[in-house]
Amino acid sequence: MTPDPASRPEGSARPLGRLDDSRCSVRALTRGDSVVATASPAQRWLLIEQPGPWGRDALRESRFDAEVAPLLAQRSRRENVRLLLVRRPGERLADSGRRWAYGDSRPGHEGLWWSVRTSDADLLTAPWDGSTGEPTSRPTYLVCTHGGHDACCALRGRPLARALPAQGPADVWECSHLGGDRFAANVVVLPYGFYYGQVPGDGAELVRAHDRGEVALPWLRGRAGVPAPGQAAQHSAREQLGLLGIDDLPVTSVVQQTPPGAEVERWVVTLAGPDGDLVSTVESRPSTAAAHLTCRATHPAHSRTWHVSLDRSTD
Repeated sequence: MTPDPASRPEGSARPLGRLDDSRCSVRALTRGDSVVATASPAQRWLLIEQPGPWGRDALRESRFDAEVAPLLAQRSRRENVRLLLVRRPGERLADSGRRWAYGDSRPGHEGLWWSVRTSDADLLTAPWDGSTGEPTSRPTYLVCTHGGHDACCALRGRPLARALPAQGPADVWECSHLGGDRFAANVVVLPYGFYYGQVPGDGAELVRAHDRGEVALPWLRGRAGVPAPGQAAQHSAREQLGLLGIDDLPVTSVVQQTPPGAEVERWVVTLAGPDGDLVSTVESRPSTAAAHLTCRATHPAHSRTWHVSLDRSTD
C-alpha cells in the first residue's frame, strides 16, 4: 500500500510550499480573525526533546521509541498532561537530544524542571510533579513549527524560532502542534502557560514584555487552563485598565447564563482587580461567515467571536 503523503514525517517527502493567500494563516490575517480566548485548557506539560522530522502524529511519527509511544500517550491522557515534542531551532535532522521537562502552569504551582533520560522508556515511570530535574527561572518559549500538522506552523514558526531574541539558547524550542494553526506563528511561554498568536517579526516585543514580568497584549491568545470566557474578560480588562502583569486580574468565577451549545452563549465572569472585583458579561457568537480554518480543512466552519462588557466593580 502506498502511504498517505500527509502522514510522512516532514522533510522526508513533499515540500511545504509557499506562504501565499491559499494558506490558512494568510486568510485569517486578511479576515482579521481575533486570537483572543483561544488558549488551550492544558495546565501541566511534558516536553520531550526529539530532534529529527515529525509526522502529523508527532510522537508516533518520529524517531521516538515506537513501543513506548502509545503507552506514554495513554499516561499523558490519564494524568491530563499536555505532551509536546521539542527540538532546538534548526535541528530537524540532528540525531542527539535526550532532555525532557515537566512543566506546571497552575497558579501558585508554576515551574519547569529539566531532566535527561537514558531511554524513552524512562518517561513511563518518571515522576511528573516537579520533584526531579533542574528548575529554570527564566521564561521558556515554545514556538510551534509542526509542518507535518499544518504548513503554516512551519512556514511562519521556523523563522521566528531561529530569530527569537531570548536570553539563552536553552530558552527557545521548536515544538509540536499547539492548536490554532491559522494564528501561526504560535508561541507558548512557560511556566505560566501564556499563548500567543500571529507573532510578527523576530518576537522581540514579546520577549521584552516577559522579561519585565508582563504579557504582550497585542498577540495574547490567553492563559492556558483559564476558561475561554475568562480569557476574553481578562483580555478586555487588561486593555481597558492597562494591567499587564502576568499575575494581574485572576479569574475568580465564571457562571454560564445560557444553555451550553446555544448559538449565542453568555457568562458572567468575575476578576480580582486591584481595587475590588471586576464583573463582566461575556458573550460568544458564531462568526458571520464560515471559512476554512486550517490549511487541511475540507469544509468551511464558523469560528467563535467574543464580546465583553464591564458591568461593574466592587470594593
